[in-house]
Amino acid sequence: MCMNTRTEYTCDYGNCSTIEVGKGIIDWNAFKLPLTKWDKYFLDIAKTVSTRSTCSRRQVGAVIVRDHYILSTGYNGTPKGLRNCNEGGCPRCAGTAPSGTALLECLCSHAEENAIVQAAYHGTSIKDGTLYCTISPCLHCCKMIINAGIRHVCFSGWYQKPENFDNDPVIKLFKEAGIQITPPEEK
Repeated sequence: MCMNTRTEYTCDYGNCSTIEVGKGIIDWNAFKLPLTKWDKYFLDIAKTVSTRSTCSRRQVGAVIVRDHYILSTGYNGTPKGLRNCNEGGCPRCAGTAPSGTALLECLCSHAEENAIVQAAYHGTSIKDGTLYCTISPCLHCCKMIINAGIRHVCFSGWYQKPENFDNDPVIKLFKEAGIQITPPEEK
C-alpha cells in the first residue's frame, strides 16, 4: 500500500482502481471518461487552431502529427508581417467575390500550407505524418502535402464536396500518391 500525506487516502501501488476514503471504498473506474479517439482528438485541436485565423471569410486550422505527437500547426491568413486579412490586408476577402472565385487576388495562405511551412521553418520533419484539417485540402495544398511526405489526411468538413468522390482531382491525386484519406463521417 502507498500512502498519501492525507491519511484518508490509500491505494495499492500501481493499481489505483479503488480508493479507500475513511471506511468506504470508491470505485475509481466509475469516474473515468471514455478516451477520445485519436482522429477526433486531433481534429478538435485543429478546430481550436482555426480560432487563430485572421481570414474574414473562413477560419481553417491544420495539425500535423506523427506517432500521436503534434509536429506543427497552421491556420489560414495573410503571410507573416503583412496586414491581417480582417484588417483589410487581403483584397479578395475585403471584396465581394463569391466563394471559389478571384483566387489570384487572395493573399491568404492556407492552414495546411502554413503547417507545412512552419515545420520547415523550425527544421521539423513531417515525413510519414498525418495532417488533420478542419476542411478538405485544395489542389494546391494537396500537391504540397504529397511533396512533404505526409501519408494520411483526415478532415472534418468539405471545402467543396465532390459530386463524385472518385473523380475529384484532389482525391485522385491522393490515391495515386498512396496517401490514406479519412473524409468526414456523413451525418
